[in-house]
Order: sequence, then C-alpha cells, then structure tokens
Amino acid sequence: MIIKKLKLNNFRNYKNLNVEFDSKLNIIHGNNAQGKTNILEAIYVCATSKSHRTNAFKEMIDMESNEAHINLDITKDESDYIIDVHLKSIGKKQFAINKLPIKKLDELLGVLHVIMFSPEDLSLIKSGPKERRRFIDIELSQLNTIYYHYLHQYHKLLKQRNALLKECLKNNSSENREQLDIWDMQFIHYGLKVIEAREIFINDLKEIYKKRHYDISGGKEMMDLKYEKNVEIQEFETKLKKNQDKDIRFGSTSVGPHRDDLIFDLNGVNLRKYGSQGQQRTAALSLKLSEIDLVIERKEEKPVLLLDDVLSELDESRQKYLMDNLTGIQTFITCTGVEDFIRRKDSHREFFHVINGEIA
Repeated sequence: MIIKKLKLNNFRNYKNLNVEFDSKLNIIHGNNAQGKTNILEAIYVCATSKSHRTNAFKEMIDMESNEAHINLDITKDESDYIIDVHLKSIGKKQFAINKLPIKKLDELLGVLHVIMFSPEDLSLIKSGPKERRRFIDIELSQLNTIYYHYLHQYHKLLKQRNALLKECLKNNSSENREQLDIWDMQFIHYGLKVIEAREIFINDLKEIYKKRHYDISGGKEMMDLKYEKNVEIQEFETKLKKNQDKDIRFGSTSVGPHRDDLIFDLNGVNLRKYGSQGQQRTAALSLKLSEIDLVIERKEEKPVLLLDDVLSELDESRQKYLMDNLTGIQTFITCTGVEDFIRRKDSHREFFHVINGEIA
C-alpha cells in the first residue's frame, strides 16, 4: 500500500498543494505552526473519515473559504485508487472513491490503512479510558468494516436510550418503561457484537505486543494487555435490567462496552498507576509497532505509518529501535530538524520543507 500523491485546496493553511511522495520514507520538516501536521491529518481523514485532532470538520477549512478538498492517489494490490474528500462549512462531509460517491462511511474504511503515532499517543496509557477505547475502535474499524457498523449502531442506540431514560424520569409512565425494554433488545444485540470483536482483537494483539515490548526493553520487562470489560457477555442483559432504575435516576446508561478499558500490565503491575514516564512511553511505542505487525498478519498488506513529531519525544535508543523496524513500510515523519536523517544512510527518502502552508 503506497500513497503516491496528495492534493489540497483550502485545507487548513494550504490554499493549493500538489505533492508526490516517496514510496519509502518522507520527511516533512519545518518550524512549528507551518502546516506539517496538516498534511498527515489530510491523509488520516482519507483513511478513517475522521481527524485525529478535532471532531469539528469546519475547523479544517481555511478561514477565508466555505469548503475544502482533499484528493489522495494510492496504489493497493497493484490497483490504483483516488480518494476524494469534500468538506463544507455548512452541510455534511462527502467522500468518493474513484470518482464514485460513497453512501456509507464504512465503504471508505480499509481502502487505505494508516497507523498514526503522535506525542498524544505517548500519553495513551496514563490518559483516561476514553482514549484507549478510541485506539481500539479506530484500529478495529480499519481491520473490520463490519465492526464499524456495529459500533455506529451501538452508539446511536446509546444516545437514544439515554434520551429515553430522561423521559422515563420526567414522566414516570409505564409506556416509557415498555419502550425502554424494546430499545434494550437492540442495544444488547449490538453491544454484544462490539464486545466480541474487541475481545478477539485484543487477544490477537497482545501476543504480538508481548514480544515487541520484550525486545524493546532488552528482555527486561514482561508486558501484558488486558481487556477490562464493563460487563461480561453472559451478564449483559441481566445487569442492564438490574441497573434500569439507577440509569433512569441519573439519565445515563451505566452498563455496556462504552465503559470498557484496556489495561497495560507490567510484571503484574498496572502501568498506568505505577509505571514511570519512560516505561509508559516504551509501552506506547511497542503498541504502535504491534499494530503494524497485526495489520500485516490479518490483511497481508503493509499499512502506511504517520509519525507526527514523535521522534523528539523519544530518547536515542527508542528512536533507533523505531527507525530500524520501519523497513518496507511507507512512512511519513514530521519534525523541526533534519540533521539526524541526513546522517542516516537510507537510500530511499524524500525531504519536504514546509513554510507557511507551502512546500519550498
């Protein structure tokens, strides 16, 4: 899987950009606030339909414009694809593949598989459960588009259920209670699908992850991943019914995979609570490299890696390990300086100097 060309119009601080990339290593450098990350963000949107920085798509449109366009050329399995994204300040975002508009966003997922690694990911372990669920959901949605459908339906039903809970508290009618029981049947159905897919994913990932982390730590640390489910599959229906009165009282659903978490276990200790910053960063690096291995294993294709100013956050030994393990994977790296890369002996690399929304 290779990204060949990117075109941007009125996207962030890029009025017009037309750039071709190297099939191996692309180094996007320049001072801060010049637009380096915007290039990676545009690629990420084409792959996942989302930004890794904001939920408000209008923020990605140039302030002097009402719409923006992203056009991405890729090669996959010896076939060429063009992904088009049309963003509007008013109205829904639109996606097309090979000039054909898509009706559902899950049609986009899996066409281009990317793995993003940013400084925020280094704090994934010590941040809240929401960020760890987001990590699981983004990767699983790219690996399995059916999962995206299950997840979308689940969150849609969760929102409707919470609204109905508030109605039950307000009106306290038997009719609302009966309606809640009907909604819960669908809510449980999709919730179980989400839990099952997450469990398989984490079980597959953790075997790769253990080995990766053992290697990075020089054989000094044994790391494990544990899926901390809010509710077991066989208990979901019972617990949801049992907590119904409490849910009505608080107007919020207390049982379900929207409250799951991922635990990083280092030698039997919760890394989030007791690990050092260095250990947490090593664990995050191991996780991203394990993602690459899992994609190759499951999809039999190599993803595109996006490294957003992450090297400056890693010490020299972790930088070296990361760079030595990117062989054969198209990689995009943003950074402020290029001295370290110039000293390296990579034969395939391309430099892009970004100055105020333009590539010099």
